[in-house]
Amino acid sequence: MKFYDQSVPDVERCLDTNIHTGLDTTQVKQRQEKYGPNKLKEAKQKSNFARFVDQFKDPMIIILLIAAAISFGIAIFEKDPEGFFEPVLILVIVILNALMGVVQESKAEAALNALKQMTTPQARVIRNGKEEIVPSQDLVPGDIIKLEAGDFVPADARLFQSVSLKSEEAALTGESVPAEKDAGAIVKDGAPLGDRVDMVYSGCSITYGTGQAIVCAIGMDTEMGKIAGLLNSEEKSQTPLQLKLAQLGKYLGFLAIGCCAIIFVVGLLNGLPPMELFLTSVSLAVAAIPEGLPAIVTIVLSIGVTKLAKQNAIIRNLPAVETLGSASIICSDKTGTLTQNKMTLVKAWADGDEDVVDITTDDPKEIKRLLQLGTLCSDGSILIEDGQEKSVGDPTETSIVSAAMKNGMTKEALNQMYPRLAELPFDSDRKLMSTINKMDGQLVVITKGALDSMIPRLKSGDVKKAKELNEAMSKNALRVLAIASKPIDEVPKNPTSEQLENDLNLEGLVAMIDPARPEAKEAVKVCRKAGIRPVMITGDHVITASAIAKELGILRDGDKAITGVELDAMSDDELDHDIENISVYARVSPENKIRIVKGWQRKNQVVAMTGDGVNDAPALKAADIGCAMGITGTEVAKGAADMILTDDNFATIVFAVR
Repeated sequence: MKFYDQSVPDVERCLDTNIHTGLDTTQVKQRQEKYGPNKLKEAKQKSNFARFVDQFKDPMIIILLIAAAISFGIAIFEKDPEGFFEPVLILVIVILNALMGVVQESKAEAALNALKQMTTPQARVIRNGKEEIVPSQDLVPGDIIKLEAGDFVPADARLFQSVSLKSEEAALTGESVPAEKDAGAIVKDGAPLGDRVDMVYSGCSITYGTGQAIVCAIGMDTEMGKIAGLLNSEEKSQTPLQLKLAQLGKYLGFLAIGCCAIIFVVGLLNGLPPMELFLTSVSLAVAAIPEGLPAIVTIVLSIGVTKLAKQNAIIRNLPAVETLGSASIICSDKTGTLTQNKMTLVKAWADGDEDVVDITTDDPKEIKRLLQLGTLCSDGSILIEDGQEKSVGDPTETSIVSAAMKNGMTKEALNQMYPRLAELPFDSDRKLMSTINKMDGQLVVITKGALDSMIPRLKSGDVKKAKELNEAMSKNALRVLAIASKPIDEVPKNPTSEQLENDLNLEGLVAMIDPARPEAKEAVKVCRKAGIRPVMITGDHVITASAIAKELGILRDGDKAITGVELDAMSDDELDHDIENISVYARVSPENKIRIVKGWQRKNQVVAMTGDGVNDAPALKAADIGCAMGITGTEVAKGAADMILTDDNFATIVFAVR
């Protein structure tokens, strides 16, 4: 049942709970018996012996075993010791191949094992009117949980109270920026998971603020559980090489039997002894079987694996090496693969200027002042570790701090020069944050936030120009923040929004984006030249996805960009009809991703799929070759993939295909 589009009282009634006192002990016991523990079901795992036996079901292997048995029979019949060499060699090759297959299959189970570990061991819950800490697997629908920054969310839950709450949902939605949550928001029926701002989801984490919520789903009924179910049900497709070898095995088998029959009949017609004929024809058939083929294939593929490992591509499944060369469609995630997965300040506008300017390492003094004010009114920071920048805090704030640093202004130096004396934290209702700093002997309020929220609070500034530029930059998928300030005479004892965030002077706008990787554009060109179609599949908003896709050359004139909701409204026949015209899929669910992969496979295309989140794992498993990100990728995605990119780079996939 859906809860995101219902009011809190309706959810309370439906789950028979109370947001103030929670469930009582009797209710908890009854529901634990009804719903079971809050954990993912164990997948039925084959024993190593069962896996070993499964390796002998391949047609080529069956033919080799028959050949070995016949060779043994001939050697025994002819009492020839040297005749045992060939059947023993065949058996050794077959057993070694089977052992390698068992090892590979055992590794593949890592996906579900990693998913099971993505649960928090404890949860803060209100039961019998009291707060207590319980193991997360003991939670039941109707439980009231409390959340704060640093907590993992133990179950899917409907928020009824939130204060500046943000949740990191990248593993489920693919969004690089933590999602702002609002318990009082009205969410429409059918809204994609990333837009359900009144819900928190199992396996995600709280990055900011506090909240309280009613548990709505546990275990396999959670969004994480649904993904586990998809992983369980999704069969791994055979690679083109495996299909061709199976076909070759069948052809060789029929050919060998046909040859035996012809030789036997011709020999009988010529009056040769039947037993001698039988031995001759069987010997010829055994000789026709390429006993060394599996070993040669394994050796050649192993050489490919070694070469790719040197180029940042680790192959987990040997046949995947050959599949790469057959790839005709590459479905790629946006965040981190095609983009840098790092919010970067790229444009700014100072009030009074004619137009926006690009951020450089030596910006005009008006822009430097804007960056200075934005940095002072930010909690995010940049650390330098081993010569590399490491962002700590909200990505939008760290992008401002980084831009100021490039202009020679570190946050530490600015804080020492202009100390912060008081602050009003960011609030999802106000969509603003304010600080009071002492600047050159004057107390100054600095406010940053959404322009729409800022405009009613302004006393001065070119609002018309700011609106035009904000709209233009937003259309190009830039995330825009307004910065304003005002002088005050003293620091209030208990600062309020009414005191600080009124009669402000607009200072300007700053705009940031997760920029495209420079090498990705060239890689897309190479794909096009090689006849490989790149497709973007992302959990991000369609405007952002389309802007990046156009820049990279993935979305061209005449191509479509659609959302997961639009995809849900299409039948498989409609998808098959339109799939060749769609280059961008935004705001998609795990089920959507599988549909896209299978849609292309129905067109007889070999599909490579990239991803890093838990939500990507089922599609990675369904694709002909799944490519997981080694740096940002979750263990679940890596476990479901055939290939792991140690540099998280789209260009590496293109190199690997080549």
